[in-house]
This record gives sequence, structure tokens and C-alpha cells, in this order.
Amino acid sequence: MFEEPEWADEAPAGTGFRPVAPRPPPAAASQIKCSKHRQLLATLRALEAASLPQQPPSLPSSDSEEDVVERKKKRPKKASSASTSIEVKKRKRCQKQGPPGSEYEEKEVERKKKCLKGVFNANDSAKEQKRKKKCQKQVPSSPTQHLDDDNQTGPKAWKSSTTSDLSKPSPGTTSNPPQTLSRKQWRNRQKNKRRHKNKFRPPQPLDQAPATAPTEEAEMPPAPSPDNHEDRAGALRARMAQRLDGARFRYLNEQLYSKPSSAAQRLFQEDPEAFLLYHRGFQSQVKKWPLQPVDRIARDLRQRPASLVVADFGCGDCRLASSIRNTVHCFDLASLDPRVTVCDMAQVPLEDESVDVAVFCLSLMGTNIRDFLEEANRVLKQGGLLKVAEVSSRFEDVRTFLGAVTKLGFKVISKDLTNSHFFLFDFEKTGPPRVGPKAQLTGLKLQPCLYKRR
Repeated sequence: MFEEPEWADEAPAGTGFRPVAPRPPPAAASQIKCSKHRQLLATLRALEAASLPQQPPSLPSSDSEEDVVERKKKRPKKASSASTSIEVKKRKRCQKQGPPGSEYEEKEVERKKKCLKGVFNANDSAKEQKRKKKCQKQVPSSPTQHLDDDNQTGPKAWKSSTTSDLSKPSPGTTSNPPQTLSRKQWRNRQKNKRRHKNKFRPPQPLDQAPATAPTEEAEMPPAPSPDNHEDRAGALRARMAQRLDGARFRYLNEQLYSKPSSAAQRLFQEDPEAFLLYHRGFQSQVKKWPLQPVDRIARDLRQRPASLVVADFGCGDCRLASSIRNTVHCFDLASLDPRVTVCDMAQVPLEDESVDVAVFCLSLMGTNIRDFLEEANRVLKQGGLLKVAEVSSRFEDVRTFLGAVTKLGFKVISKDLTNSHFFLFDFEKTGPPRVGPKAQLTGLKLQPCLYKRR
């Protein structure tokens, strides 16, 4: 074992090291051989002491090496602890093997210096990284946080300079928002600034308004005039009248489907304007259909001889009579045309077997449909044609309806169920009704065609 030099322990740790005066070597031969090695260890210890925080001076040189090792173990572990333990092991090897050669010593010294430099560089880089992380934590993540912090602690001048820098980009750079804000956030921020600026702007009188703003004056709505008030009131009255007409039409339609034809005739005799209102609402509903059934019937009759006499039950405005060249007897509950004969369709003023064609176009209304069909059988000639067109939603079972009509003295010639709004049937008269007046025909009970409120 060899003793460490006293000047190595006496060097202060906090103030660095001074050039050490040479000491006469001991008399022992082993100590003379390892003198260079001791000097190297002393310099390494001094460098290590300079890199470590200030510590109390080491114990005198009389302490044993084991005490020194224990004292080093008690110190906080640093990056250089591994290098010191390696040096202790190499010292023991040097004592056992003898003094190394001069070349080996030089190489060893250089290698140790490099190791110390690497340790110091690693410590410096770690400290630098920690310092950068602290700086990043202290710096706010967005310019808005900058402004908030400055409102609390920073000066107002710095706030004004930062806001001006953010709102007015430099001419050399593009107008893109800062990297910390997305495009949408930057746009919303600029919009809020403009709103805030305009919110507290005092309103200018009309006389002092700038002359270079014709677009703003054009965008301003004109002052309401009496004509506008009258137009608005007229439009409101028209809407209210339309709603009232729709409500009355629905009421009249329900009365026609839920009562017999005699009650409907009395209703229109008491209120002649009601029939005009009902007919107007009915036409507005039928106009929405892709094909009106009266046009389909007129097309079929044009293909037949013009000498055929036609009886139109429920003619309305006599559209069928205006569309064909045949002689047409028009019957309805009220008159909208001079050609109309006002009567109950269950009792028309015609002789028996006097017409060739009987037409019911959307007119099988009321609860006495059987009376209408029996009256048509009475006025039709033998082999005469009965044409029926009705709304498709009224039929629950088409087969039962056709069976009930055949019992009244008719035969089915053709039927057209392809249209989405109405069905069309053609019957031929075969003779008088085959059932008595008291027989029940459930197939003639059709569903009422009621219109919902829009």
C-alpha cells in the first residue's frame, strides 16, 4: 500500500488547484517507482474536486486508504464516481505489477484526460438540456397567453408592441398566422378584434357621414313608407282569406261525403256562394294531379260516334261538354254554367232509356251511391255505357265494388288501375237491377275523400 501525498488532500475543493511544489520522494523503492503515477492521480483528484461542489477539506494523509474509499462512497453519486472506482482498481494493479513503462503511462494519461473531458461534456449537455426545458416551460404557448401575462405583471408598452406585431405582419414575411395558432383561430381572432373596435365606435350622424361610402348607404334598408304598410297589410289579408277558404272547403267536402245528396242540395241552396268556394278548392286540388280524369274520359269519347247522347252526373263547370262534340246533359247540385241543370243526381229530369253514355267523374259522393247508379241504369239504353272515375284511396276492395255494381244490372268491360290518383271503370248495361231495393250492397260503401289541413 502507498500513501497519498499530503498536498493532494490539502488542496481546497471550491477554489480549484494551484501548481504543487515537488516533494522529495520517500525512501521506499516501491514508492519511487510509482511517483509518476501518484502525480497523475493527484491531478485527477484536483480536477475532480474542481468539478464537484464545494466540500469540506479532506482528512489528513494519515488516514488509511479504506477510510478514503468509505468517505467517497458516502458522497452523492455523480457521473465521475465510476471513473474514481476504476482508478482505485488500477492503482492496486499497479502496486502488484510494478511501475508501467513510460509510453504506457503517456497513453494512460491521455486516455484519462479524454474520459474526464467526456464526463464534463456530458454534465454540461445535461445541464444545458435542463436549462432549455425550464425556458420552454416559462415561455407561454400562444401569443394570447403573452398578452394575459402582461396584463397582470408585464408593462403595457410590451403589450402594445406584441399586439401590433401580431396584427401587422412585416412586409418581408407572408401574411400567414403565427405557428402557435391555426388558420381558423387566427381568422377568428382578427374578426373579434374588428367587432370589438366597431362596438365602441361612436355612431356618426347622417349629416357628417363620409361621402366615400355609397355601398353602406345602399345596403341600408329603405325607410318604411305608407305604401309598404298597405302592401303588407294586403298580403296578410290575402293569406288569412286563403286560410279561411281552405277551412270552409274542408268543411263542405266533409259534409258532401258524410250526408246524402238531398242534404247537400239544401246546403247549396241556402248558401249559393258555398258551391263556388267548394268548386274552387276542388279544382286547386285536382290541378296537382299529373292527369285529370275528365280529360281521359273526353279522349275516350272522342273515339266514339258524335251521335251518342251523354249524361254527365256531377258536371261542375261543364268541362266535359266543352271538350267533345256529343250532346251532353249536365246535372249538378248548383250551377256554374248556363248548361247545368240543378237537381239531385238521384232524380234527374230524363226519360227512361234516353241516353247512350252515363258519366260519373269524381261525383260518387254522399251516402246514397246506390241511388245514383240505379238512376243511371234507368236513363241508359240497353247496352249503354257507364263510365266511372274515382279517387283510388276510396276503394278498400275493388273486387267487392265491381261485384256490387254488376248486381245493379251492369257488366264490367274494362278497368284501369294504373294511375296513382284515380281508378277508371267501364260498365255495360245488361238489364234492370237483379236485387231488390232492400238488399244490402256493402261493396258500394266507399271511403270519404277528406283533405287534411296543410
